[in-house]
Amino acid sequence: MNAITGQTFLMNQIINLKEVMHITNLSRATIYNIMNEKHKQYDPTFPKQINLTVGRVGWSAWEINQWIAVKSENR
Repeated sequence: MNAITGQTFLMNQIINLKEVMHITNLSRATIYNIMNEKHKQYDPTFPKQINLTVGRVGWSAWEINQWIAVKSENR
């Protein structure tokens, strides 16, 4: 269960950017900065996006929630 929204995710559920933004409370720009190896906000532990089609990507809901859990443990 996601502690932030109270929503339960399926193990293999793929979520879109808006859902990632909602769950993490990060902006679109921050998410892409975190994924950019050349940016100072780069975080190699942030889950990689999954290419679904030519113009569509998603993220594993489970991986996003695991990333949040690790961040919470390390505070």
